[in-house]
Amino acid sequence: MGGENRKKEFKGKGFIGEFKKFITRGNVLDMAVGVIVGGAFTSIVTSLNQDILTPILGIFGGTDFSYLSVTLGGGENAPVLYYGNFITAILNFLITALVIFCLIKGINAVGERVKKKEEDKPAAPTTKKCPYCLSEISIEAVRCPHCTSHLNETEKETGKEA
Repeated sequence: MGGENRKKEFKGKGFIGEFKKFITRGNVLDMAVGVIVGGAFTSIVTSLNQDILTPILGIFGGTDFSYLSVTLGGGENAPVLYYGNFITAILNFLITALVIFCLIKGINAVGERVKKKEEDKPAAPTTKKCPYCLSEISIEAVRCPHCTSHLNETEKETGKEA
């Protein structure tokens, strides 16, 4: 009987509950957008490699990588290894990794600049010293909460006795 309760609890709150929680979280939508953008980005990098870089590398190497192959054995049905496609896939990966690295590096640099600008701005003072008891008080205070002295307008603006 104890095992049956655990099964029901696992199905109701455990795996299914965790899955529902995972699906309804905002991170799943972010991940889905990332996968879609990644797929589009992959096609761009593949086109860059196949249509631009491979022909340029073919000029220097004398051949286009995508057509490199080795036939294993003889005959009509002999297996063919297209290692040129593998080289193309490696180039796609390296280009993708390089572009993502550069994007992240650029985003981090911009983020650091923005953060630095925010840190450089001095915050407006929120406190001042009471001219009578030298206690730290709010800048908007008209009366010191420590010594109960009245502060006139010039003291309020400058923080000094008139």
